Amino acid sequence: MRGLGRWLLWLFLAGVALQLFFVARIALMVAVDPASTAFMRSEAWRVAGGSLQGDKAWRWSHQWVDDAQISPYLKRAVIASEDAGFVDHRGVDWSAIEGAWQKNERRQQQAEKRAARQPAQPAREPRIVGGSTITQQLAKNLLLSGERQLFRKGQELLLTLALEALLDKRRILEIYLNSVEWGEGVFGAEAASQRYFNKPASKLSPSEAARLAVMLPSPKFFETRQGSAYLARRTGTIVARMGAVALP
Repeated sequence: MRGLGRWLLWLFLAGVALQLFFVARIALMVAVDPASTAFMRSEAWRVAGGSLQGDKAWRWSHQWVDDAQISPYLKRAVIASEDAGFVDHRGVDWSAIEGAWQKNERRQQQAEKRAARQPAQPAREPRIVGGSTITQQLAKNLLLSGERQLFRKGQELLLTLALEALLDKRRILEIYLNSVEWGEGVFGAEAASQRYFNKPASKLSPSEAARLAVMLPSPKFFETRQGSAYLARRTGTIVARMGAVALP
């Protein structure tokens, strides 16, 4: 029994040490730009593991640019599309999480009704809507694995609070825009702007910025569906909202 207690103590201390390591890395980001993220590295391992070997069209693209070199249109578009309360919340938007939960409940009920009406048809999983803020997305992509576990969600919350405590909103948005995925092997605003519009991120127009923002929830999906009617329609909606967005 004593051995079990000692083992649990060491496990707890290891967990605390890991969190302190993550917090120290976040503190360093006040002045040092992160060269890569955990998600980028996992994607590199995925490719190295052979899932995309032989695909000659695949390439890796990532170039850090300072906040001043990113179009304010893109900043407004991303906030309007991904996290309208970004400048006001402290990392977690509880109302957005509640709204996402309610929407997921409705979609689950609709899926069950469809399955009851058409029992012979294979069940289609309802699309899950998230309520993550920009800061939560950054915490997850920057330092954590992609596993969907309760412990990892707890880590995400702690790191979200650490990001908000140690970095200002402008810096959080700058790191997010330089690290978020915009397609297969495309990371950050500069790479995305060059990939889709052949211009630097500083020169994006309102509609181009909105189009990139709309891609964010499913960048690999929209990368191959640039003519999507939904993409065009949603882009117009985001352009209309951008004027009301306050920048940090």
